[in-house]
Amino acid sequence: MLLTGKKTAIIGAGPGGLTLARLLQQQGADVTIYERDADRHARQQGATLDLHEESGLRALDAAGLLDEFRTHYRPGADKLRLTDAQAVIHFDQHQETSSADFGHAHFRPEIDRGPLRDLLIDSLQPGTIVWNCQLQSLEPAAEGWQLQFRDGRRVYADLVVGADGANSKVRAQVTPLPPFFTGFTLVEGNVYDAARQTPTLWELVRGGKVFAFEGEQSIILSAKGDGSLAFYTCQPSTQDWVATSGIDFHDSAQVAAWFARDFAAWSPVWQELFATAAYFVPRPQYCMPLDQHWPAQPGITLLGDAAHLMPPYAGEGVNMAMLDALELSECLTNTGFSSAREAIGHYETAMRARAAEAADMSIVSMERLHSAGALAWMEQMMSGPVE
Repeated sequence: MLLTGKKTAIIGAGPGGLTLARLLQQQGADVTIYERDADRHARQQGATLDLHEESGLRALDAAGLLDEFRTHYRPGADKLRLTDAQAVIHFDQHQETSSADFGHAHFRPEIDRGPLRDLLIDSLQPGTIVWNCQLQSLEPAAEGWQLQFRDGRRVYADLVVGADGANSKVRAQVTPLPPFFTGFTLVEGNVYDAARQTPTLWELVRGGKVFAFEGEQSIILSAKGDGSLAFYTCQPSTQDWVATSGIDFHDSAQVAAWFARDFAAWSPVWQELFATAAYFVPRPQYCMPLDQHWPAQPGITLLGDAAHLMPPYAGEGVNMAMLDALELSECLTNTGFSSAREAIGHYETAMRARAAEAADMSIVSMERLHSAGALAWMEQMMSGPVE
């Protein structure tokens, strides 16, 4: 095996990095994950995730974790309602019955991010993750890489995998190409004890999801297993909108005033979110170039958002990252490759091709969902083939 006697450093303990570590450890590889979070409980995890048969679920199956996943996923959390700005329901999956189950191509079970991350963490060998360890820089050393962390720690690795997300420190060592701004900005929030704090919207979401559209704007709601409600607004913006808006996103009153102004045409029921949310995070939407290319290197590569950042409107983010992990692990442990460069090059070529397809689909969807006829287009997509 190409990794025999080698040290692998994975930067980032998201689902992609954790899945890769699990798969490599199954093959006896020496793997360490370096994660900037202080511990596994340090950060609020976002909305629920739907895993796909051909990618996320396939990776979990290869990792021997599908049975564990079955005990943590949330039946019914995939049920979707489509509404307009006045919260009038136009499409309701709660009225449908489905016999789809594990093994069905269109079955996409939902799981909260926290439980997914926990089951992956618990599958690793003790001490695999070094917490509170933020990468500062890396440089070539011997046949691998010297990693410098914020706390002064220096570590050598034969192979470095950047699984460190949209603001990857590793990416610059692989490709100079920057992501481009898509023209839209999301504002993320979370409401705890949503049944009490946002009773009308909690009833509307009914344990699943709500997608609401009006003109160039949208609101997405997602119920979580802990009784909280994750939500995202989206609308067109300038690239520097977060900085020039004058909004302090730590000040809920300022954010509520912005929403009341910019979403004035929306029903007052949506204001429940901004009166009770625990936090707000603005997220300008970026995407890596669809035609990106770089020459393979023998000791460094990328997966997930670090490799192919894209907007979330194709529903492929976590699934792509976990499939990246599966395909990279298969290449690195395949005795048919004569070198690490060859194995990594094979992985990266396939990864870039499928990521470009998903990113194109995501951008098209984002633009369609924030334009005239968005609700009708989404209804048609949910009900049958889209022309």
